Amino acid sequence: MEIGEILERSLAFSIDESSQVGAARRSATGMAAALGLSEARQGELALMVTELGNNLVRHAAQGELFLRVIEPESEADSSVGIELIAVDKGPGMISVSQCLQDGYSTAGTSGTGMGAIARLAQTLEIYTVPGEGTVLLAQFRDGTRPVPTPTPLMEYGVISRPKPGQDICGDSWGVEHLREKSLYFVADGLGHGPDAARASREAVYAFRKYRERSPTEILEGVHSAISKTRGVAAAIAEVDPAAGLVRFAGIGNIAGSILSGTQNQSMVSHNGILGHQVRKIQEFTYLWTADSLLLLHSDGLSSRGQIERYPGLIVRHPGLIAGVLYRDFKRDHDDATVLIATRPRARTEASV
Repeated sequence: MEIGEILERSLAFSIDESSQVGAARRSATGMAAALGLSEARQGELALMVTELGNNLVRHAAQGELFLRVIEPESEADSSVGIELIAVDKGPGMISVSQCLQDGYSTAGTSGTGMGAIARLAQTLEIYTVPGEGTVLLAQFRDGTRPVPTPTPLMEYGVISRPKPGQDICGDSWGVEHLREKSLYFVADGLGHGPDAARASREAVYAFRKYRERSPTEILEGVHSAISKTRGVAAAIAEVDPAAGLVRFAGIGNIAGSILSGTQNQSMVSHNGILGHQVRKIQEFTYLWTADSLLLLHSDGLSSRGQIERYPGLIVRHPGLIAGVLYRDFKRDHDDATVLIATRPRARTEASV
């Protein structure tokens, strides 16, 4: 099975006390072992998760930690790894650079945790506003790449978590890169729990099966493939940077937008339930520029979020953007998934 298909290894943890940190650490090391990371790297990952989790316990309000498998960045790159996103509504950081220095602490600890995270992560980005909270993204890969790898055509980030009180998320998502275009798919199984999850995962399997087809034909294939499930709302966006176009088709309440600076272009979906009742599947085409950002989300996220209220956020890593929007616009009565995709932006290591 390809790494992009291991959806059950996208995990979400509420972090309010130390036992939850332990659960997240055990899950992370289990993911790392399944990926074949060395015992030494598993230990380093466990340290990162422990430090991030303990920071959430000490400082955060409504702290959450997300783990997901990340695939190689290109065909020349064989490294796999795990992405960690820590989200909170705590006091925020006044000086990120100071917080990353060994010996600095506001909680009476040794102050080595954030410095260790910065040293161990291949990618580290932080978005923080004093008084509003912090979102931290760290990517941990297996070893170092032997040769420089080409810049990927697109990069993406995703946050997905079940409805509070549920053990399994009824939403699923998939990403496929095909030659000069990339496809992004989000499915929301009707209701919650295992049956909703089965429907959305079968929708993702069908999406992968028909990925060479047009967005309309892919949704038609999904519709036929999941007729024995409870059905899903779903949307697919095909981004073709060379042509400067996005081709989009959606059924139900998966929201799709193209953001660029202060502009927000909502994309059109039709009513219906894939797998059960669909009156019309229609593809729409939208313009895509070098500074565009794709946003897809289930109805566990409010559609009223405006990215322009966050200075500098639109040029950050898409996983970091997904974390901020999730934190501030999630709905606690539903499963929630938010997927962001952009062309790679120039960023510095340990970007703040």
